[in-house]
Parts: sequence; structure tokens; C-alpha cells
Amino acid sequence: MSETIETSSETITLTIDGQEIQAEAGQTILQAAQKNGIYIPTLCALHATKENGLESDIAPGTCRICTVKVNGRTMAACTTPVAQGFVVENDTEELNDLRKTIVELLFVEGNHFCPSCEKSGSCDLQALAYRYQMLSPRFRYAFSSREVNAESPKLLFDRNRCILCRRCVLAITTEDGKQLFGFTKRGDKSGIIMDEELVKNISEEQAQQAMHICPVGAIIRKEKGFDTPFGQRKYDHNPIGSETVCTTCNGEKS
Repeated sequence: MSETIETSSETITLTIDGQEIQAEAGQTILQAAQKNGIYIPTLCALHATKENGLESDIAPGTCRICTVKVNGRTMAACTTPVAQGFVVENDTEELNDLRKTIVELLFVEGNHFCPSCEKSGSCDLQALAYRYQMLSPRFRYAFSSREVNAESPKLLFDRNRCILCRRCVLAITTEDGKQLFGFTKRGDKSGIIMDEELVKNISEEQAQQAMHICPVGAIIRKEKGFDTPFGQRKYDHNPIGSETVCTTCNGEKS
């Protein structure tokens, strides 16, 4: 399972949805698609930017929203390295139906009541539900009841909204590399926990970063509730995927 990704200078040619593109050896399919302005959805992998504070891309490979077909076989785009001659299917009815099903399952597994969530309008899961026209889930709600951790002076962590993407585990660390978030237990008992001692001293910058990288409303900053006005939220004007820009074709959007 990939976590951070390194590339080389070797050039590889592959096709995604019939479009021939160039990629660097060591890049994943997701990275190659992003570089060429092709949108592949994901809720766990994250491209490093100044805004999210990451020094390198992360790819936990947990959500499976990025599932594509490579030469007829289903694979996770965020953890599969590119290879010469790959023929990748991405934006197909079959794969989009699969992605919609995953989104529906995530909604019923946790407490994702969008109107009362501070992340509404900036939530990646909500945005994907709109993208795949999910009016209401087809599955029975689990009505989970998990601990809400409010011990940190700057963060509130609602495990009922957590989708176990591992972004916070990989991205939020102290200066000496200690993780502020970690996994606990296994199977359907799996969960994310905060280090009680480390989060007591979390900086304003780290608190903001933690809320920003969380794809749902599980990590919320205290003291500044609902401070982003309508019209300035992440997806108020442009749907998810519209931010994908080709870095090799004069900055044109895909």
C-alpha cells in the first residue's frame, strides 16, 4: 500500500479513456492523470500543495473511489504505477456506478447529515454525491454511535463522520515526526484516534491543516465554527473535478 510517492525522469506513454498521455516512471496512474488534466476521483489520495501543507503526495489506497480498469483489470489508480502501453478506462458508466455505490455505502455507514455539518459545501464526499447524482442511498443506515473526542483545545474529532481514509494519520505530524492521529483495532471495529498528549499542543496552523485535508466533516476546528460564508466554500461555484489542470498543456482544465 503506497503512502508517499517518488518519481524518476524516464518517460512512459499510456492512454486514459482513449487519450494518449506522457508520464514519468514511478508515477501512479492518478498522478499521471492529474498532471495531464484528467480527473480521477479520490477520497484518500492527496496531491501535495502549499494549501494543504504536504511536502509530497500521499496515497493510502483506502477508499477505492479511484478504481479504474487497466488492460481490462480493475485497479486502484492511486497505488498502481504507470507502465508503458497501459490502456486505462476511467470515465465509464460501469466505473461511475461503482463509485456511486461506494459513496452511498460511506453515507449509510456514518453520520453524514450535510445540512448540520460545518464542512457542507467544502466536503469531498458531499461533492461526489452531487457528481454521481446520489439523491438518497439505496442501503439501510447503520446509525453508528461512536465517540466524539473534544479533548483537544483546538480540534473536535467526530468519529461518526470518519471514513478511515488515513489522510490525517499520514499528513499531521509533529516536527520530530510523531503522528497526532493513528489507527486502532481491526475489521468493523477499526477507527482513528488522536494522541491525547500531542493534540493538546497542536498549533493553529496544524489544526487548520487537519480540518482542510479531512475529506469529510470528521475533524473540525474549535473556536471558529461555520466561519466560511456561503459563496466562499470549496464547491460553491465549481463542482469537484473542475480544479484539475493539465500542467503540460498551457494550464487548460480537463
